[in-house]
Amino acid sequence: MGEEPNDARPEPADRIPDGHAPNQDQDRHRSPAPPDPRVAPVPEAPPWAPVPPADRAPEPPGSPGAPTTPPPPAQPPATPTLAFGPPPQAPGQASGQAPGQSAGQQPGQPPGQPPGDPSGAVPVGAGAAAASGYGFPQPGPATAPGYGPPPGYGPPGYGPPGYGPPPPAQPPGPANPAQAAAIALLNLSGLGLGYVLLRQWIGAALCWLATAALLVVALPADVDGVPVGVLVGYGVLLLAAAADGFRRGLRATLRVGAAVRRLALPLALVLLAVPAGGSLAYGAAREEAREEALLARLTVADERVKSGQGLLFDRAEPLYRLALATYQELGTKHAGSRAGKLVPARLDAYYAQLSAPYDKKDFCKAVAPLKHLRGLPGTVDKDLLGARPAKTDEPLAESLYGCGTAALGVQTAEPPAEKSLNELLDTFPQSPQATRVEPAVREAIKTRSAAVDGGAVPCGTVVELRALRSSVDALPDATFAGASRETAAAVEKGDFACGTSQFRSKEFGDAATTMTQFAKDYPNSPKAAHARSIAIAAEIADEEPEAGKSLPPAKAPGGARMVMVVSNDGPGSVELLYTGPTTGKITLNACATCTKYPSSVFLDPKKVKACTGPASKYPKATLLLPAGNYHFLQKRAGTSTSTGGDTKISKTKIEPNYSYTNCLYVTSGF
Repeated sequence: MGEEPNDARPEPADRIPDGHAPNQDQDRHRSPAPPDPRVAPVPEAPPWAPVPPADRAPEPPGSPGAPTTPPPPAQPPATPTLAFGPPPQAPGQASGQAPGQSAGQQPGQPPGQPPGDPSGAVPVGAGAAAASGYGFPQPGPATAPGYGPPPGYGPPGYGPPGYGPPPPAQPPGPANPAQAAAIALLNLSGLGLGYVLLRQWIGAALCWLATAALLVVALPADVDGVPVGVLVGYGVLLLAAAADGFRRGLRATLRVGAAVRRLALPLALVLLAVPAGGSLAYGAAREEAREEALLARLTVADERVKSGQGLLFDRAEPLYRLALATYQELGTKHAGSRAGKLVPARLDAYYAQLSAPYDKKDFCKAVAPLKHLRGLPGTVDKDLLGARPAKTDEPLAESLYGCGTAALGVQTAEPPAEKSLNELLDTFPQSPQATRVEPAVREAIKTRSAAVDGGAVPCGTVVELRALRSSVDALPDATFAGASRETAAAVEKGDFACGTSQFRSKEFGDAATTMTQFAKDYPNSPKAAHARSIAIAAEIADEEPEAGKSLPPAKAPGGARMVMVVSNDGPGSVELLYTGPTTGKITLNACATCTKYPSSVFLDPKKVKACTGPASKYPKATLLLPAGNYHFLQKRAGTSTSTGGDTKISKTKIEPNYSYTNCLYVTSGF
């Protein structure tokens, strides 16, 4: 097969007849026409091809570098254009046929031009060398600067392999800050959607894993919340993802539709509400958890207060202190919480519970809790307590007064009367209750003194009087000196009344003890002598009840008295007690030479010849006794030959105009 010689070669499109380059300034603002699909693209001359100056005229034929073929006929200058797509068809033109083209004419061939000859629409920059069907460069003028396709463009296989430099990588697109910001914001939402748009699946997966890990740590919400380290790490990760998304998305070409690109930035702004809303929701959940925890603490404190009911305050006070500590923390540090707003009502209930003994008039039991309530400002916030402590002054003063006066005369009272009354006088000296203390004390003395005179149990009354005297003596002297003297007189009278009551009740041992102590306690009392007589008579009556038929008289009877000489004819000293119309006792010294007399069950005591020796041998005592029946009790002291505590009862009638002797001796019992 042969090829037709290219006899007619058109002038390059970038040349004009006078040999000057076209006005590039004019062509710069001219929109290139789309390329004509009928003309095959021709490779651009290589960069190293010589380019003649624009103002140099074409070389004449035959010169070096000039084409050997004759130049084509002169044509009007053509403006370089880029043809894209098929040219428009005229009405009535057949499909695939150019306007004005006859049948059998090749596309792109001007009318009258032979087939195979290139048309005037030549690729920009091809110059004279761009002939149809030729892919090798032809000698001729170079392409004008700025025109023609970039190197390497053309259909595959057009030109020899390796011709020209390799095609460069596709350059990055123009910077798009709005797109980059949208991708950064999408990543900042924590959902990794910016990486999804960029199809960076590893980055998206990292965002998803970080968000899932945060949710696992944070949920369910509790009072302590998420650890600070976790929040800081998550925040750093989101910022890093946002910065990386901005960098990647600044010049990236997104393979999504235009509608998605337009919605990316608004969607990113909307999705920022996800972490913000999540934070708000988590904050609300955490706040609710905190509220529930505070309410639980309030419930525990309420249970502690409730558990103190029915217990002594000393045992319940630790529970109350713990509850108060909780109330104070909730009412001060968490005053705005639901639990904190309930604290004032809880304090009212607390005061009401601890004041319940006062409401029941159990004054002694009410003192300790009322003192506790009154002293709370020292340990609990004063603003939280308000006026509650001041309202306890009146109940506390009344309780101290009631407890103190009720304990007057009660020996086993706890606390004793003086403790409560002194506390009242010290704490509330100007209170109405303080002014009522002295009258109450005097009334207690008067009541018990009256009970001594005509009471059935004077001994019990005297016990109360003694306790009353102890309390009054512990009160301030300046105020209660008179009451103290009255109490002492009442006690003295009560002691004597108690002894006589015991004697009449045949309680001779107790009567003897009471009257003996009375005589010791009140030696200057006008009743001291009578008390000693009653004590002696009670001691004799304790051995011989008949001697206690009647109380010894306070004064001895008048009239004649008979002499009785008493001698001691036995080892050891001897005490002789007697009672009858008169009562008394004497003590005889021991007889140094006297011994026990032998005795036998068959020996008549009357045959014992006691006191038969010289009169001076025996210790003696003389009694002057009114006439009457007497009971004697001899109490011999112990010696080496006698047992201490040996007693003997005898009875003698003293008649007028007689004198009597009484010999005291000891028998051995064998």
